[in-house]
Amino acid sequence: MAFMTAVGNIGSLSAAGEKPLKDESVAIFSDALNHASIIDGIRLAERQQRVQVLVYRHCDMSHLNALLSSTPAKKKIVVTDSMDGDFAPMVELVRLRRKHGFLLVIDDAHGTLVCGKNGGGVGEEFNCETDIDICLGTLSKAAGCHGGFIACSKRWKQFIQSRGRAFIFSTSTPVPIAAAAHAAVIVAKKETWRRRAIWNRVQDFRALTGIPITSPIISLIVGSEEKALQASRLRVTLSAAHTTEDLRKLTAALAQCETFFAAWALGEGKGSPDYPRLESPSDPELGVAKASQEVPAGPAVDKHEVKEEEQPLICCCRFGI
Repeated sequence: MAFMTAVGNIGSLSAAGEKPLKDESVAIFSDALNHASIIDGIRLAERQQRVQVLVYRHCDMSHLNALLSSTPAKKKIVVTDSMDGDFAPMVELVRLRRKHGFLLVIDDAHGTLVCGKNGGGVGEEFNCETDIDICLGTLSKAAGCHGGFIACSKRWKQFIQSRGRAFIFSTSTPVPIAAAAHAAVIVAKKETWRRRAIWNRVQDFRALTGIPITSPIISLIVGSEEKALQASRLRVTLSAAHTTEDLRKLTAALAQCETFFAAWALGEGKGSPDYPRLESPSDPELGVAKASQEVPAGPAVDKHEVKEEEQPLICCCRFGI
């Protein structure tokens, strides 16, 4: 387990292997909606020779498969995470990994201690932990601490520790932070009611609003489709400390916003372009809707290049667990 920032991780991974990077090409496949820290790391890696970056449409496995099939690079890395509360199609990703033999890197910042029977994240939830080569996580969300971690094999740990500039040229994690993170893991294991409470709040919010959310991360897009790139977005993070009454107050406040109410009414509980109809969670207490993998394909994207004036305005509401 290593503590380090996300920036630079992808650059380190792309250089793995016995041969020098200049003698062998590397292709990095990145989800169009990956976190900004991942994108920054990829851009650093792209500055090296013989590194190719391809961006596939959000959760579009057909697009990813086509890019993988048409790319001659021997070394391939697929990186994905979720910013909007939906889940990466893990089952399909694992199938593609076995078919194309790429390195699978998952940013499970929102799934750690939240998803899975034991809080093991999306890997445990979708029963594919052994198929994930590298799992990046944060300690600033469910754990309520600071910093992050990388779960990987001993070989990858040694490699990142010796080649990851963001790890080498930064101060080690303070002992109190590491101790707090360790304590958070113990609490998560003993007090499983916290995880159940989070998923109960997800069901409560879904019942109160009619919006078929599938996780505690809720993205509410407010704005017309014609101005999608300029749309304002309110992202709400539910917590085990929230009560049903808290959610009633939240939905009542949201209902007073005319633009949100219009977007809400558009779905009418039947699904909409922004909120597609999803099935019920696989487990009534801890499960996640597998149908969340059915995400409409977005526009084709080749690079993580968005002009500053075109970036959505995001309001992120966070509450500690």
